[in-house]
Amino acid sequence: MRTLAILPIKSFADAKHRLASELTPGPRRALAEAMFSDVLTALRRARGVDDVLVVTMDHGAQQIAGGHGAMVLDDTEEGHNEAAVRGIEHAIEAEYDRVLLVPGDCPALDPMQLDALIGEPFEAPSVTIMPDRHGTGTNALLLTPPGAIVPSFGPGSRERHVSVAHAAGASVQVHDVPSLALDVDTPEDLEALRVSLAASHGGAAHTRGMLSQLMRSRA
Repeated sequence: MRTLAILPIKSFADAKHRLASELTPGPRRALAEAMFSDVLTALRRARGVDDVLVVTMDHGAQQIAGGHGAMVLDDTEEGHNEAAVRGIEHAIEAEYDRVLLVPGDCPALDPMQLDALIGEPFEAPSVTIMPDRHGTGTNALLLTPPGAIVPSFGPGSRERHVSVAHAAGASVQVHDVPSLALDVDTPEDLEALRVSLAASHGGAAHTRGMLSQLMRSRA
């Protein structure tokens, strides 16, 4: 069963505005690039992911994606959900069996956890929801087939995706994947990521290096 991972990525220059109280624009951009690179690295190591598609208009993101062997689809920057839909349309045209919609700001993503999730038995049409650490949002979606539902990311999206999946006649699973729960939007998220990475070894090399650099610059 062919699986395409889709990463909708905003322009790095506009990324992580809610971290403005912690970081100036340059470091915010560098952090976004580091996290994106780590997600791509994890996806390449996941055996259950056949290909990776990055949907973005950012030339820097496109270059990083190409360096990791990912396909690139130009975006119109209309929004995260619109970019996800563009990726899904590509997956349908290319006849992938399912898609994994993944954020570019979960640098702690563990390929083994991802493979365990993808390898679980399911019955199509199927929607698997991976919530954020607060339990109310959605950080990732596994859709079988790719067009099982139209994604609707944003506040309260976990329950919204459950409702949409039921309405579409799809089976629904909610799986807590620890390494996918830690996305970074706020200073509190950034601190949670720092604590998690400090308590673990391996993975997220780019983000670990960037955080170390930020800590040294503040010392």
